[in-house]
Amino acid sequence: MDPATARSIEVATALPAATLAVVWDDAVDRWSTGGREASRATRVSASENSAISYAVRSALRSRVELDAFRSGLLSDSIAACGISARAVCKRAKLTEAQYAALVEPFRAVGVEVPARGAYADTGT
Repeated sequence: MDPATARSIEVATALPAATLAVVWDDAVDRWSTGGREASRATRVSASENSAISYAVRSALRSRVELDAFRSGLLSDSIAACGISARAVCKRAKLTEAQYAALVEPFRAVGVEVPARGAYADTGT
């Protein structure tokens, strides 16, 4: 996993429950206006997907306060963080609009995300 993807997972999964709820709600709102198509464009390899999924789930596994804050927020947070991490991982292959659709919910709450073109594809 490239350092930018690992860092994005670290930052996203550390957000407070209330912030993750806002991120999820924003991501859901964007889903029908480009988010679904953008998510499909983030074709990561099986090994990349596994590494991202493991990192996100490991970071959020102990966050019992998420479901205490709002029922289902743990699984919603796993989805939102994973989608964003896959976008960061493949940001150079996404259009600006696709990348924005997937990372903007995090940007909107103050999370700094890497610029779309700031990536050297390793071919994986």
